Amino acid sequence: MNSAKPADTRSAVDKAFSLLRSFSDHDTAGVGVSELARRAEMSKSTAHRLLATLVANGAVERSGEVYRLGPLCFELTSDRGTRTSDILSEILTPFLAVLFERTRQTVHLAALQGNEVVYINKLFSARRIASPSRIGGRAPAYCTGVGKAMLAWDPVRAESAISSGLHRWTPYTITDPEEIREELATIRKDGIAHDRQEIALGLSCIAAPIFGRNNEPIAAMSVSGASSQFKPEEHILALKRICAAAGRAALEHQRNLERTA
Repeated sequence: MNSAKPADTRSAVDKAFSLLRSFSDHDTAGVGVSELARRAEMSKSTAHRLLATLVANGAVERSGEVYRLGPLCFELTSDRGTRTSDILSEILTPFLAVLFERTRQTVHLAALQGNEVVYINKLFSARRIASPSRIGGRAPAYCTGVGKAMLAWDPVRAESAISSGLHRWTPYTITDPEEIREELATIRKDGIAHDRQEIALGLSCIAAPIFGRNNEPIAAMSVSGASSQFKPEEHILALKRICAAAGRAALEHQRNLERTA
């Protein structure tokens, strides 16, 4: 009786799609090549070779020894991303409005996609200041308050952002990898991220994450203002409390969806 495993006749394209389908919604921390090869039913060497091609084209991102879906997949599934943003906007915007009422400063709600933040909503202060943010717009995560607030609890994506290159947007942008890592460690300790004119001169902000399941950030909110007048210490307590309440509401919404599924 011949128990030899049948030859894999799939084309390279078929195998690449098998690898992409091997990622699940629970793989936010990344998956190793051995596990992906097992899921896709191919040799580790083949998986490693194809993953290198997928990484080069942005379909997969690598950090150390683990992989996860890259920005290209989010772009190609923009409808899915839009639905997710719509849900986040629907559930979290009321909390953003409360944050605005408490601070009377410009406030943002954002989520991560790849190594960038996507701005889901924004409420303006009467004292507007030039800002690169706009609803639906994107910005690098490593030099924005909302981005750093989420990267601090997402080490795989943080390393991906660092390895992708740290462009100096202003003289205050942190471009040293070790300094970024130290800042993210401080954010985890304090629960608050700072943007000190790192993406736009004259603009400063504080931000805090909104957590979903397993203490994973699903979004972040920020309070921003003109650097010459902004006093972050006046808004930290309100920001933390409102983000915590927003996280509880998001978890409850998810549980309700699961009960009715």
